[in-house]
Amino acid sequence: MPDETAPQSIEAFHRRLQEVTGTLPKRLAQCAEYLAGHSDRIALSTVGELSKAAGVQPSAMMRFCQIMGFSGFSQMQRLFREGYAQVWPDYGTRLRNLGEAGSESPAALLAEFIETSQLSLERLARTFESEALDRAVDALAGARTIHVVGLRRAFAVAAYLDYVFDKMAVPAILHDGLGRLDRRHALMPDDALIAVSFAPYSAETVELAEHAQQRGLPVVAITDTVLSPLNGIGAHVLTVTEADFGAFRGLSATLSLSLALAVAIGARRRGSGRPLALPAEME
Repeated sequence: MPDETAPQSIEAFHRRLQEVTGTLPKRLAQCAEYLAGHSDRIALSTVGELSKAAGVQPSAMMRFCQIMGFSGFSQMQRLFREGYAQVWPDYGTRLRNLGEAGSESPAALLAEFIETSQLSLERLARTFESEALDRAVDALAGARTIHVVGLRRAFAVAAYLDYVFDKMAVPAILHDGLGRLDRRHALMPDDALIAVSFAPYSAETVELAEHAQQRGLPVVAITDTVLSPLNGIGAHVLTVTEADFGAFRGLSATLSLSLALAVAIGARRRGSGRPLALPAEME
């Protein structure tokens, strides 16, 4: 039976995790340490997968769930699945909420968004996986042409990637949906795709990623949660979660990750002798 009432939110889960840290025996402490840095994996992993990653037996992970207040692993996993199923209010509602909170002045908004960006970047620094980034670069560096797709909020990221590739003379095609044109016929053998999408996810982006995957092309997905549909298509997934203020999410961490990915690809292509003609200076 659980020791006490189970956390009712992901934030409460992390508070409880901090409370028990330092009081646990070795194996349960391993569970706590692993889940503190990889809580995004709880929603879609099995207890066996999490236990193996933490270096403990499944029985230890189950006991840890009970220490956290849950009846078992399924109840803990349900919390994260529900928590990551984000529903974002429309922009009118967001603006009304900001007004009610007294946060409408330009200076106050700037201060809040700066702090939010700092939180996003700090989270990325703690959670990004260098091996996943290496695999993504490996998958893309040898491509004949890199296709990039990202719509709605993700369009800014996709357009920036296309811009950086152009400045580095890396062949790239931006699939922007302009005129509702379907450019999937442009995907050719030896090409690769970068798909960018955040909740609520773009069906067009996911469909193009699935199409590329079915054709045997490497796909790298930049997305925000383990529940993203881009996680289920066999892509190389780079996960980045932006903090929000008043349900407005910036792109600071996502753009930093995307720039690192693009520049690493450019450097790899130059080092391998792939066609690359860097201009005297990038704007």
